[in-house]
Amino acid sequence: MTFKKIIGKLHLWLGLASGLVVFVVSITGAIFVFQDDIRDLTEPWRKVEAQATAPVLPSRLQAAALARHPGVAAETSWVTYFGPERSATVFFTDKAGAPIQVYLNPYTGRVLHELDLRTHFFTIVQEIHMHLLLPEAVARWVVGISISIFVVMMLTGLVLWWPKRKQERKQRFTIKWRSRWRRVNYDLHNVLGFYAASIGLVLALSGLFMLYPWLLEPLVLAVDGGRPAPQEIMKTRLDTLQCATVASQPLADIVYRTARRLSPDHEMILLGPTGTGKDPAFCWTYQRALHYYRRDEYAFHPVSGRLLESRFHATKSAGTKLADMNYDLHVGQILGFGGKIVAFLVSLICASLPVTGTIVWWGRRNKTRQKQPRLQAA
Repeated sequence: MTFKKIIGKLHLWLGLASGLVVFVVSITGAIFVFQDDIRDLTEPWRKVEAQATAPVLPSRLQAAALARHPGVAAETSWVTYFGPERSATVFFTDKAGAPIQVYLNPYTGRVLHELDLRTHFFTIVQEIHMHLLLPEAVARWVVGISISIFVVMMLTGLVLWWPKRKQERKQRFTIKWRSRWRRVNYDLHNVLGFYAASIGLVLALSGLFMLYPWLLEPLVLAVDGGRPAPQEIMKTRLDTLQCATVASQPLADIVYRTARRLSPDHEMILLGPTGTGKDPAFCWTYQRALHYYRRDEYAFHPVSGRLLESRFHATKSAGTKLADMNYDLHVGQILGFGGKIVAFLVSLICASLPVTGTIVWWGRRNKTRQKQPRLQAA
């Protein structure tokens, strides 16, 4: 067998093995790309009128959000400020195990809406996209292996697409819409697959980095010249958390005030749970609301509220900045609304490739079966 025939066989059988998972992950990814834009249009509680006064402290938001959920500790919740014209949220798990997100007016602390995320459309879409509604431990391997196969398939597909002769190149870039439907289907698979390959690789690899964060480590090292940048090494240790001084106010308020002071130009602030007493309390600030690239990171003492560690975007290494960019790359928003459109279209094409590829394989298989009886009769 020639090299190209071997690649063709590999492309075929890998595609048949992973096609269904790739289709589901790609189609749900296409739906999820515009989730913030659609929710802003359909969920009025996500927006508020900007005011000249400062937002209320997180302890007040937690008290208002948990008033209907007695028994849930405020220290176990996540609080997010999304910017001047957006509501704040408090996320927690209630006594029944349901993930609850409460939207509040950040200037008054008034509850605007409460969501049970188990029944929320985009949460379900995200869960299908990431886990196929399977147990997480199983889904990590099913989805991860299938997307890894898809990466190999895009590379082998480029090998198969490459024309042998110069005169064939033009037809590899265009779809012959006036041909028979089988030819149109072949062109849809071949031509669209070529155009989508580069962006599809970015989407697939960035998704794999979310499933397996350890895959990012060699990439970060490579970008940083093979050596970890000293400022990127976390120095916080459990033995540094010994402290007799107890904070005189809610730890969440201390964390929020410090982060707001150190990152005054950042719109979005995310405060993690503060209730363990053993591990540091973490906080992340983001320059733009709903964008996760340019961020500063803080670690605080879980008892005294003293700032233990900070990492600012401006001082991060090139490799770490690339890692921070991963989510925004995955959904296309690193390039704004136009980037989302590109990610949406490429996701649709990636979803179509297993379908058109299966039709190509089925047509060739039937064609071979039809030829065999004729040869035997002769």
